[in-house]
Amino acid sequence: MSDAELKSPPRKLTVMLVPEGGRETRTLQVSYRALRALAATGVLLALALTVMAGSWWYLAARAARAGELQREVDVMTLDRARVQALVQRLETIEEQYGQIRALFGRAETDQPSGVWLPPVVAARDSDGRERPLLGQSRPASWPLAERGFVTQGVHAGTGGDHPGLDIAVATDSYIRASGAGTVSDVGEDAVYGRFVVIEHGDGFATLYGHASTTFVTLGQLVRERQVIALSGSTGRSTGPHLHFEILVDGDPVDPLTFVEQPG
Repeated sequence: MSDAELKSPPRKLTVMLVPEGGRETRTLQVSYRALRALAATGVLLALALTVMAGSWWYLAARAARAGELQREVDVMTLDRARVQALVQRLETIEEQYGQIRALFGRAETDQPSGVWLPPVVAARDSDGRERPLLGQSRPASWPLAERGFVTQGVHAGTGGDHPGLDIAVATDSYIRASGAGTVSDVGEDAVYGRFVVIEHGDGFATLYGHASTTFVTLGQLVRERQVIALSGSTGRSTGPHLHFEILVDGDPVDPLTFVEQPG
């Protein structure tokens, strides 16, 4: 740059302000250097405002997300408390179920070789008379190889008649003939599932329902206490049990008046 250029005055921008009413005009002079500095300052200020606005929106979004996360944490905490309560409830139910299974679970101590054979000592009536193992005899023996648990007895009501005993017992427990007689019916239907009916003479008959398997055939002679089927939950049933009926001349009677549940 020459000495003349260095000595020349800086260029300026002149702005004239003419007010209304004929008042005195005003003149403003601003150097180009100042204008450049002012423009740079404006750009920097606009950039700063843009950055601040972006940061504010980012922080606002993060704050909103933090609120959503807190609500999710609250919901998860509540769900966790419910799950813990449910786990405790399930543990209680499992414990109760285990106790029931222990009570009615599949018998592991039965000896099939002894159960399938007729009793060594002949059965006797309440008056001491010996009952025949073959032929015919009134039902007098408990119809299971184990005690079981009577869940429903004989009754009549608005909910429907129940003509026999429901005895809860483990699946595949031995069902025994309550007395000697002849198999008069064996099969399966929608109510009793797999069933066996035995005629004992003198108008007596017994019915054994909800079996999983039957071992006798129509017309077969059976001994008292002979295994005729295995317990199950076939037919109209909500769980493994034996439905046991005693009929006299076709009418159901209370089986507990003829047979005694083992102690």
